[in-house]
Amino acid sequence: MGIFDKLFGKKETTKKELPKTYNQEIEKTSEMLDETIFWNIVNLSVKNTNNQDSQERFLVKEIEKLTPKEIIGFRLRTDKFLYDTYNSEMWCAGYIMNGGCSDDGFEYFRNWVISRGKETYYKGKENPDSLISEFIEGEDYYDFESFWYVALTAFENKTGKELYDYISDDFKTNEGNYQNFEFTWSDEKPETMKVICPKLFEKMWK
Repeated sequence: MGIFDKLFGKKETTKKELPKTYNQEIEKTSEMLDETIFWNIVNLSVKNTNNQDSQERFLVKEIEKLTPKEIIGFRLRTDKFLYDTYNSEMWCAGYIMNGGCSDDGFEYFRNWVISRGKETYYKGKENPDSLISEFIEGEDYYDFESFWYVALTAFENKTGKELYDYISDDFKTNEGNYQNFEFTWSDEKPETMKVICPKLFEKMWK
């Protein structure tokens, strides 16, 4: 020990290590998280928070409790739910509820639908007009872009790595593989929107 160490004490600097379990190699995967586990986390976030900022923090904290593979699976399950609601009728609901809906806006709208929990998602998938149940007086926008990234944040917090690098190429139900569809409505013909989502149209279309 040198004289300066004796006088002032030796300053130890150690690199913060990740838990040993996650220092091991993480394999790519295309396996989605078990749906029950997924919805349990989302439904808990709805129950225990009252705004999107707090819900986002809650979700990240809960997702971090999963294994790295499961965290990837959370993102893949989200992408599958987005894939399954990429259609004209759901876009009509998003267009009405947000007073317009771009390509990106439609992604964020469907993330919002998922973020409202299992019951809201499946009812909305079957009949987008049922989303009238989520109407809040004075609310201007119904979207939740950050929901799409909670698993990415949790994965990086837990492993120090980028989640995208561990999605297997054989996962196909994602935005890069959406099926084309014909629009069954037009904002230039509002009556066509009213046919698809009569309750939303009556309450929210201006």
